[in-house]
Amino acid sequence: MLSLPRHIRVFVATAPLDMRGSFDAMAGRVRRLGLEPVDGALYVFFSRSRTMAAILHFDGSGWCLFCKRLSQGTFELPAIPAGADRVAVDGRVLASILDGIDLRAPRRRWYDRDPPAAK
Repeated sequence: MLSLPRHIRVFVATAPLDMRGSFDAMAGRVRRLGLEPVDGALYVFFSRSRTMAAILHFDGSGWCLFCKRLSQGTFELPAIPAGADRVAVDGRVLASILDGIDLRAPRRRWYDRDPPAAK
């Protein structure tokens, strides 16, 4: 599980990104969102199919790129306001997204359901 310091800001881009791009291409996408990529925040991008995630970060000495590709399923994004090109989330939400926890609608666990009728 990913754990981040509380002071780290995390921005999730709502539009999909071609994951073949370079560090500079991702930094350019951050600038087009109206943000500064060298400010120490984490910038999260997803592929069109939402099976890949990339996190861009500038640590002061260079670019860091963290990627995750799912072997099955898709990443579920947090609630996004209509027309938003990005959404700010905290580290716990990012960890939940990357761990495959669907934040959109809570689901009942199998053991929370009514027990099956006795035969």
